[in-house]
Amino acid sequence: RWPGMPHYPAENGFAKLSAAWLIDQCGWKGRSVGRAGVWHLQPLVLVNLGGAEGNEILELSRKVQDSVREKFGVELSPEVRII
Repeated sequence: RWPGMPHYPAENGFAKLSAAWLIDQCGWKGRSVGRAGVWHLQPLVLVNLGGAEGNEILELSRKVQDSVREKFGVELSPEVRII
């Protein structure tokens, strides 16, 4: 269904997918929601555009995760610790 999707072999016959590619394909690279945004050069990087609070960054990350889940059926999990 997605012939251009980069993928790499993983254990037990699974494949690793590029989260950056998935996020980019959902149109998030360079977009912002309020004072939080997705960096225009790297869709894995969320940025504070000035004055954003932690909850705004977290909400943006959830919106990105939701759109990837809806479009590709893939669940993204943050690698950072959220405190």
